[in-house]
Amino acid sequence: MNDSQFDYDLLVLGSGPGGEGAAMQATKGGMRVAVAERYTQIGGGCTHWGTIPSKALRYTITSTMKTLQSPIFQELGVHVSPSLAQLQRGTQAIIAKQVSMRQSFYERNNVPVLRGNARFLDQHTITIGGCDPIRAKHFVIATGSRPFHPEGVDFDHPRIFDSDTVLNMPPQPGSMAIYGAGVIGTEYASMFRNMGIKVNLINTRAKLLEFLDDEIIDALAYHLRDQGVILRHNEEMERIEGTDDGVVLHLVSGKRLKTDTLLWANGRTGNTDELGLETIPLEANSRGQLEVDEQFQTSVPHIYAVGDVIGFPALASAAYTQGRAAAMHMLGKIDGNLRINDIPTGIYTSPEISSVGKTERELTAAKVPYEVGHSLFRSLARAQITGETTGMLKILFHRDTLEILGVHCFGANASEIVHIGQAIMSQPEGRNTLEYFTETTFNYPTMAEAYRVAALNGMNRLF
Repeated sequence: MNDSQFDYDLLVLGSGPGGEGAAMQATKGGMRVAVAERYTQIGGGCTHWGTIPSKALRYTITSTMKTLQSPIFQELGVHVSPSLAQLQRGTQAIIAKQVSMRQSFYERNNVPVLRGNARFLDQHTITIGGCDPIRAKHFVIATGSRPFHPEGVDFDHPRIFDSDTVLNMPPQPGSMAIYGAGVIGTEYASMFRNMGIKVNLINTRAKLLEFLDDEIIDALAYHLRDQGVILRHNEEMERIEGTDDGVVLHLVSGKRLKTDTLLWANGRTGNTDELGLETIPLEANSRGQLEVDEQFQTSVPHIYAVGDVIGFPALASAAYTQGRAAAMHMLGKIDGNLRINDIPTGIYTSPEISSVGKTERELTAAKVPYEVGHSLFRSLARAQITGETTGMLKILFHRDTLEILGVHCFGANASEIVHIGQAIMSQPEGRNTLEYFTETTFNYPTMAEAYRVAALNGMNRLF
């Protein structure tokens, strides 16, 4: 089909991280690109309901509580309890800055943002908000996800929230039940407990965040309990009963929990139900997610999908990289998947968690002869100065070749610290070893020094 028959070379559905990554990469490669966005502002759930507002609030809570608990403030007799509304006041300004910055990307690159719900009419044609059909040679579906809403749970009840609505919660509750102990559930459990809210965290599995290294999981569980969070594992909801003065969670085990509010944090659904996929034809799974190959192509080769709408890992960071990879594939760069197997986790509990590479569990199952190097943050001068001594860095390495196999961090700035290890892991064979850390001079005092301490600790285990 002749390109002149198309209005655009690429039409991206959604302006979150995945859509932005695809649009910017494609337009830099010379493609005619447009973006469809149904919300009043660009940025997607990442900017407006998820990553940015929740992390901004987390930072405010953490820094405010740390200040109020400092010996100086205690000595001065400063005793205040900021409300959730007060702690959130700066969030809207941050969101506005993000929207303005991202809007400028589209304007500078002459990428029009078309407002309204996009719906496929056929494999190359969509309508936006019911307006005139628009034809495109390629599509990237980057419509994101929303909290999964099971039948029988009344999300219109003023005391029952999901992760999109919880930040608009009215006056601070005294207690909260969080159903679902995945990344979102554990992050909010940590955040709200830091505000003094009594938290019950209900986990449908035997462990928290089972994809993490076991030692990190144990550390997280210990510190959540130490903060006062009540963890309940292997539980399943029977029903949720909203009352005038609280919410009663009835569990299959027979337990009943009554709290002031409830946050549902168990699963997400891809935003595909209004796209008219039946006209393509393309079918989403039971959670509204699309299946893709390594190049992010759906079963219809010129239609790609990236970000939360394809499921795991459902990270803003991964979505942006996936969007760029999809665009590079369209531009003829077959190897455009951009290290999709090298995506670090970043979990913003207090303290935060980040990891990249293999876990001890995986290496043991694969019979890889590995060893471990540890560095406890309490032994680092920088951590002692800042008062953030909870946490550790662990390096997993091959005991014969010294190749770095995994880096796992739990503690302040973990999501930043992990990238040092990630950079060395990606070096060519022979340069991706523990010796980089034993032979490199690190600034002192820094948190990065944890790598030298952990590497020397690991070396001492060899014989």
